Amino acid sequence: MLLALLKSMRPKQWPKNALVFVALVFDRQLTNPVAFLHTLAGFILFCLISSAVYIINDVMDIEADRNHPTKRLRPIASGKLPLSVARLAVGVILLVVLPLAYLLSPYFAVIVLVYFLLNLAYSVYLKHVPILDVFALASFYVLRVAAGVVLIQVARFSPWLYVFTTFLSLFLGVGKRRAEMTLLAEGANTHRKVLEGYSLPLLDQMIMIVVTVTIVTYSLYTFSAPNLPANHSMMLTIPFVIYGVFRYLYLIQIEKSGGAPEDILFTDRPLQVDILLWGLAVLIVLYQFK
Repeated sequence: MLLALLKSMRPKQWPKNALVFVALVFDRQLTNPVAFLHTLAGFILFCLISSAVYIINDVMDIEADRNHPTKRLRPIASGKLPLSVARLAVGVILLVVLPLAYLLSPYFAVIVLVYFLLNLAYSVYLKHVPILDVFALASFYVLRVAAGVVLIQVARFSPWLYVFTTFLSLFLGVGKRRAEMTLLAEGANTHRKVLEGYSLPLLDQMIMIVVTVTIVTYSLYTFSAPNLPANHSMMLTIPFVIYGVFRYLYLIQIEKSGGAPEDILFTDRPLQVDILLWGLAVLIVLYQFK
C-alpha cells in the first residue's frame, strides 16, 4: 500500500518543481547557502503539495482513468490504493505543508495555497474548458517560478523569465493535448471531454504560435535583461533552447509521444543532453562572465 501511495504521489513529476530554483540561479545566488537552503525547502514543500494535487486528481478522475489505455493502471484506478487512504494522505500533506510554507515566507504560503486551489478549480471545471485548460496548466509552472522569487531576496531577477516560462508552459500544455488526441484517436472525446473543443489542425496552429513566441521571448531576454553580462554572452544559449523546442516538436508529431512531458524528460537522451548543456552554459555565463 505504501508503494502504491508513493506511486500516486508521482515522484516522476517532481522535477517540474525545480522551477523554484530559477530565481536562485538567474539572480546569481546559487552560491548563497542561506538562499539555497530556503529554496531547497520550498522545493520539497512544492513536491508534497503537488503530490496532494495528483492524488486528488486521481480520486476525482477514477472512472475516466479506468477507461484510459494507460491511466487505468494507476494505483487508485486499479484499486491498489483505497480511496480512504488516498484522502487521508491528502489531509496529512496539507497539515504539514501549509504551516511550514508560512514559516518559510508568508508570500510563499500564499502562492502554495493559490497553486493548490487553482489545481482544484482545474480538476473540477477548468480542465473541461478548451483553451482555458492549457492556460491553467501554464499557470502552474509560472507559480513555481514566482514561489522561488519570494523565497529569497532577489536583486537582479528579470521579468522576461516570467514571460518565457508562460509561453514555454503553453507549448507543453498544447503539446500534451495534441499527444492525447493522437494516442486516444477516435475515442479521445470519451476519455477527456475537453478534447471535443480541439482538432489537430487547431492544436498545430496554436503550437506554431507559442513556439515562435517562446523562442523570441528567450532571445529578447538574453540581450535585454539588465542583470546579464555586458558582452551579451547569454545569447550563446539560444541554440540550446531552439533545439529543445524542435526536439519536443519532433517527439509529439513524429514519435507520437508528449502526453506526459515528464516521461520524455526521463527517457529521451537527446533532450536530456540538450538540457544539461543549456544548464552548463547558463551557469558559465552567469557565474564566470560577471
